[in-house]
Amino acid sequence: MEIRTGTTQNIFEGSPDLVLVFATRETLTSEGFVPGLNERFPNAVITGCSTAGQIHNDDIVDAEALISTLQFEHSTVRSATAPLTDPSLSYDAGQNLGVMLNQPDLVAVLVLSDGLNCNGSALVEGLASEFGENVTVFGGLAADEDKFEETVVLANGIADTKRVVAVGFYGDRLDVTTGSEGGWEIFGPERIITSSVANVLYELDGEPALELYSRYLGDRAQELPSSALLFPLSIRPPGADPAVSLVRTILGVDSENSSMTFAGNIPQGWSAQLMRASFDALIDGAGRAGNRLEIDKPASGNGFCMAVSCVGRRLVLGQRADEEVEAVTELLDPLFELIGFYSYGELAPGLSGRCELHNQTMTLTAICER
Repeated sequence: MEIRTGTTQNIFEGSPDLVLVFATRETLTSEGFVPGLNERFPNAVITGCSTAGQIHNDDIVDAEALISTLQFEHSTVRSATAPLTDPSLSYDAGQNLGVMLNQPDLVAVLVLSDGLNCNGSALVEGLASEFGENVTVFGGLAADEDKFEETVVLANGIADTKRVVAVGFYGDRLDVTTGSEGGWEIFGPERIITSSVANVLYELDGEPALELYSRYLGDRAQELPSSALLFPLSIRPPGADPAVSLVRTILGVDSENSSMTFAGNIPQGWSAQLMRASFDALIDGAGRAGNRLEIDKPASGNGFCMAVSCVGRRLVLGQRADEEVEAVTELLDPLFELIGFYSYGELAPGLSGRCELHNQTMTLTAICER
């Protein structure tokens, strides 16, 4: 495998198998940008999404698109896409993508979804219904900086909203490994989710959820939903070990019924606690994610490591955000190139080994050919 990464000013020529593009929504939808990529790489699978910042090795890029070209020696890729006009269709969209991509030699699937019209939990459940445990599913939900207005996914030569795209990686020479870690700390009392439907939370301990949450935020409640990125929820099943808890971030609020809409399911009966983080805890969490990667060096060429982190982490870290990607690159073999983006939700295997929706988490997926 050969991977080369540049910006709009210095993208590479050649005939890659896969082109990954991460950029702002404005760049992806600007006149001529996507048609120019289609013309330059007519035989490649071209995909990507809008972000809250692009990750390249130990740098975070905002102003320019990040474009990576990948060429495989022994493996193949193919893509599939599905509309996602409403979060309630997320499971069906995932299942349909699974049907289109599933083959005996499928090893991994990269998923990029609209970040505001998706129930990420249902999406990965739909995909899992078609794949065996040996298929690694990873990726993330597109972002729109911290605006939460509209996100874009690049599929079939078009930058489109309300869409999900998946890229399958095929071949018996592929090595894939993953790692993920948060670094957030719980605070305040543990509460029971007493009323919820899918990814919409109505009540905690019988109280209107938004009212209770707003009391904790104080003056920051006026900045919802963006201020919620600084205070996500930790949720876990009844009686479960806290180590297997999931993190959920708010995508929207409804003042009329005092509800909050999250990027993934908020199951009724589960426990929930607020979370917060310090600079050092988040940076250390990124390093622990890097430590979880266990992969052999490429037999030839190089490999890539996809980093998908959350916009909330970047907002908390501020000018220190570079330190979390530096914590990862310090642990990566020099033959691996780190590429990725800041998202509204991360898709990666959890401690259970199954792909799950994560929020506020640094997720890493390394792929090379042996």
